[in-house]
Amino acid sequence: MNTISSIISTLSTEEKRSFIAFLKQKNKRTDTKNIELFILLEAHPNTKDIDLILYKKPAKGALHALCKRLHDTLIDFIASKSFERETSEEMEILKLLLASRIFFEQKQYKIALKTINKAEYKAKSNDLYNILNEIYYTKIQYNHVSLKEPLNQLIINFKNNQKSLKQEENLNLFYAHIQNKLIEGKSDSVLAIHNSLSLFDISITNDLTYRSLFKILEITNQTANISRDFYSILPFVETTYQQIKEKKQFLDKHLFYHIQILYYVANSYFRNKNFTVSEEYLHHMNNQMIKQNKKFYKRFFPQYTLVKALNLNYTGKATEAISLLENFKFDKFKNQTTYVLDIKLTFIMILFQQKKYRESLRYYQELHHRDTWYTEKAGIIWVIKKNLIEILLHIELDHIDLVESRVKSFRKKHATHLKSKGEDRVLRFLSLTMSFYHNRDLANNKNFIFKIKNTLLKDSTEQEDIFTLSFYIWLKSKVEKTDFYKTTLEMIQQVN
Repeated sequence: MNTISSIISTLSTEEKRSFIAFLKQKNKRTDTKNIELFILLEAHPNTKDIDLILYKKPAKGALHALCKRLHDTLIDFIASKSFERETSEEMEILKLLLASRIFFEQKQYKIALKTINKAEYKAKSNDLYNILNEIYYTKIQYNHVSLKEPLNQLIINFKNNQKSLKQEENLNLFYAHIQNKLIEGKSDSVLAIHNSLSLFDISITNDLTYRSLFKILEITNQTANISRDFYSILPFVETTYQQIKEKKQFLDKHLFYHIQILYYVANSYFRNKNFTVSEEYLHHMNNQMIKQNKKFYKRFFPQYTLVKALNLNYTGKATEAISLLENFKFDKFKNQTTYVLDIKLTFIMILFQQKKYRESLRYYQELHHRDTWYTEKAGIIWVIKKNLIEILLHIELDHIDLVESRVKSFRKKHATHLKSKGEDRVLRFLSLTMSFYHNRDLANNKNFIFKIKNTLLKDSTEQEDIFTLSFYIWLKSKVEKTDFYKTTLEMIQQVN
């Protein structure tokens, strides 16, 4: 039952309506219970004794059979819809390749060659090496009957493509290897990236395709997000992007990848507190988003808005940041859950920095899902930040009972994970915060103030992640009785 509910949760409102219509068309009998079961599980995923509700009597066997049929129909529906939406060049090229083979078999060599040449041109334009491999294999197989291309040249093309295909495979192995290192919690993220590149014989050179460079930058961004070591990774991001910039002729061809890359670079500079350069890349990103009749504008608008609001906030323009996020149409971007959740948490944080505690808490309370759901959608780091912000909100609003219960819950949920990942600083931050909450006289204790700085910061605030720094600044401003937002801007300005 949980599996079916999970599948249903992936469907949009329109897709759910479409699925019910699909079931009505499929049902040959009027007493079929699949629509009733679907509607029930959509509204109440954790419903018990479903057989009693549907059949008015115990009927575990009938329910099991019904659930299996609904599960299989959902899979069939989702797969069918996927094929309907599939308008990529890849599908068209495969059709051309298959058609050319039929023409060759039927000895229609002229039309076969014309068709396969069209497939080759399209496959080359999209760097589809796996399909090109099949195209060259077919052309070599029938070269003796067409004789339009020298066999030696075809073999050279085939071998060169195999090298590109091997490089693509190595990148996939690199991606999987880094993901494994991240799961293991390796601390030196830059070393892990370089070692993995070396292991699979990949060099950041102009020989790499645009898509390959994109994949490398994508995994680098993920590594930085998990390790929060954007400082060490930035030079690697800059080197990779330099190679991408040199492929100017491919920028419009790979517009989707180009926009995503600009987001990665803008985000990297923001996380390194270089807001001016981040804003330059955001401006460039926006220019690309409006190309091709805004083909990808909606797709990337949440990401753009997120970094734009953060840049505004950390350059003293919190009012503009709040206005930007207040006007963001969350309902329009429900399918981009991760970035929407990032925007919501950012909005809560910015309101918190402006001492709008009750408004911030009101928006926080709109996050009504369980933490397990948020972990699945946005990751454990997002959930930890969410739980920390809730504790700080209750501290500022002096909700004594809620502070105690939330701190206890936080330690129970996250202590083991944080310790295993070497993130003890979060727990120490919480301990220092609670010590001060219970004893405000510690503000006059020099040892306590010294302990805050030495416990919570790295050797250099320049290398410190901006969000980690923000939590430290909040405690510092509480102890020193200074304005949180003003102190934040002053400290960041000192770093820059």
